Order: sequence, then structure tokens, then C-alpha cells
Amino acid sequence: MSETLIANIANLLFCGAMACFVIYWALWAHKDDISLTGALIKSAAVAFVVPVLLLDRLAHVVPQGQTAFLPLMALGLVCGALGDFALARRGERAFLAGMAAFATGHLVYAAALWRRGHDILQTESGPGTGIAAISGAVTPVQIAALGTLALLVLSTELWLRPRTGSLRWPVRGYVMVIGAMAAVTILLPGRSDASLLRLGVALFVLSDLLLALRLFVVVGPRWKLALSLLVWPSYWLAQMLIMLGAMFYASALWF
Repeated sequence: MSETLIANIANLLFCGAMACFVIYWALWAHKDDISLTGALIKSAAVAFVVPVLLLDRLAHVVPQGQTAFLPLMALGLVCGALGDFALARRGERAFLAGMAAFATGHLVYAAALWRRGHDILQTESGPGTGIAAISGAVTPVQIAALGTLALLVLSTELWLRPRTGSLRWPVRGYVMVIGAMAAVTILLPGRSDASLLRLGVALFVLSDLLLALRLFVVVGPRWKLALSLLVWPSYWLAQMLIMLGAMFYASALWF
């Protein structure tokens, strides 16, 4: 398959994802009761870009031992699409299923990014490079970012946990998982190739923060509406940046 054909297919898939994003934002993002059609369109807004990562993997010659990164990132997107569908349905069981899907996706992202960062360090610093080298390469900016993330995660025990009722432990577990994924992203080797990934993950954390406020904290209907209209674009843009960032980070040592 030629690179031109791959690029054309990828562009069509991205346009499909963008169309689904706009349609869902205009017709359903402000509603609590979302139809099956709306749930499918919401899911498709992310699912459409899953093949883009796999096509990018086909377009490059990948060194042995580094073939799993983009497929794993694609799997993370699949989990996100499944989570989107579940969260668009009503009921506690659907909510828990959606949260489980997203938590799984975060764990997949974290595993893929940690392994990719390790591969980059080994290529740059030589075989045998491991956690010690990663910790030794941490910059003051990364330390500050980790500290801010830790404070945000811990703060949820004060403003979020008391309001979650029977969902206290699932929500607490989810917060820890997305916090771990964000920490791995912060610790990626300090190179410009990781900038899009970091921005995407930061937006993901922001979208989940906004969603938590909407679901458990905010009471006024106007504030709920405003948060609903903010959650969807921040989340979708986060997934798109993670997808694009994964392609940039994958190609860092492949050319």
C-alpha cells in the first residue's frame, strides 16, 4: 500500500471522526437522555481514528521489538470508544462499564508509553538503560508537573469522594489510574516529540475533571449545561492529540 493511499485513507477517517464530533456536540452533548443513535455517533467520533494508527504503523519500517507501540495506542482508543458508548447510556451499570473501559484504556496507554520511552532511552543511552536512567533524566519542570498532578489527585479526596456515594471506590480507583497514566506521560524522555502526547493527556485529565464536576458537584442547570458543552470538545481533542502524538513519538527513532 503506497504512502499516498495511506495518507488519503487516514484523512478520510479523520474527516469522518470530525463530522461525528460536530454532530454529537450540536445534537446530544447538552442532553442527559441520549438516544442509541447519539451514543453510536459519539463512539464513532473516536473509533474512526483507530485505523489511522494502524495505517501509520504499516507505512514505516519498525525496528524489531518496537512493533507493539502503535497497536497498543490504537487499543487504548478502542477502549475510549467503548467507554464513550457506555457513558452515553443511562444507569449505574452503564456508567461503571464506561468507567472500566476508560480505566483499561488508560492502563494500555501507560504501558505503551512507558515501553516506548524505555526504548528511546535505550537507543540514546545504550543497552541496559532502565528506571535509574529515567529517574536521572527527570527535569525540574517534570518534577513540578508531577507535584501538581499529585496535589490534584489527592484533592479529589476532599471535594469529590464525599459526593460520590456508592460509587466512591470505583471513582477513587479511576482517579488513581488516570493519575498513573498522566505521571507516565510526564516522565517520558524530555524531547519535543512527546509534546503532543503530554498536551493530549493534560486535556484528558481536564475533561475528566469537568465531567466529575458536572456529575457529582455542580447543581445549577446552567452550570451543568456549560460543563456538558465543555467536556465533549476537551475530551475529543485530547484523544485526537494523543493519536497524533503517538504517531510523532513512534517515528522519533524510526527514520
